[in-house]
Amino acid sequence: MSVLKRIKERRARKKYRKHPLQDTPAAPGLDLVTLGSAYGGWTFHDDGNLNGTTIISAGLGEDASFDVEFAARYDARVILVDPTQRAIEHFEGMSGQIGQARAREYVDGGTQPFDAYDLGEVTAEQLVLEPLALWTEKTSLRFFKPENPDHVSHSIVNFQNDYRDDSDFVEVDACTLAELIEKYEIGQEALPLLKLDIEGAEIEVLQNIISAGIRPKQICVEYDELGMPSETAFKRVDQAHASLKNAGYRCVYSNGTTDYLYLLE
Repeated sequence: MSVLKRIKERRARKKYRKHPLQDTPAAPGLDLVTLGSAYGGWTFHDDGNLNGTTIISAGLGEDASFDVEFAARYDARVILVDPTQRAIEHFEGMSGQIGQARAREYVDGGTQPFDAYDLGEVTAEQLVLEPLALWTEKTSLRFFKPENPDHVSHSIVNFQNDYRDDSDFVEVDACTLAELIEKYEIGQEALPLLKLDIEGAEIEVLQNIISAGIRPKQICVEYDELGMPSETAFKRVDQAHASLKNAGYRCVYSNGTTDYLYLLE
């Protein structure tokens, strides 16, 4: 089920209002670019400083279309972060296609065929997988399974199951953004772009990043909880947005549902 359909159904059932951020217009004067499939694509600002950089993309699932296209377009290195077994298997299958051109178009939904990726101009060194969960500390934690077993995305905060702590989970290892920045020698103030699609954990991770003094130039974030709106979800998103605003970020784009772009002013 698409995020938009889930939102419509939840609103009809619970009669929740839209979150104000969902009406954020695209800021004028920016060179906004969207890369990736209809499901896995992300919009960001092409500020002229992305060529040859390293970015961190947390949340792979089974659609790496944004990561592949970004790596190819900017001759960039993309550090993908995801501990989910299906995501790891997808990365391994995709890696077997490196050096090969696309054989078909992207498909609808969240699982891309390996031959739908255009990997003809991408090297193995440009796509690196860290099979870890991005979190606020280096630890082991519970990764709760989605309500629908056909879905790939697990969640640390378990918003998909009403924030319960007694639903099915797997144990995974977690790391912090600071650890990844140090490992890949990026620099706390030199990360050009951070993508967060981590099923609710983005709230805690964003606040941890701000507290640690880490300032990515751009943050693409999916506020997943807005796909299942509730008072708890709204309060958590408000907290993250306030932390970003106080740290000098401005929200410059929304897709009208769950995806947002913040730029450091």
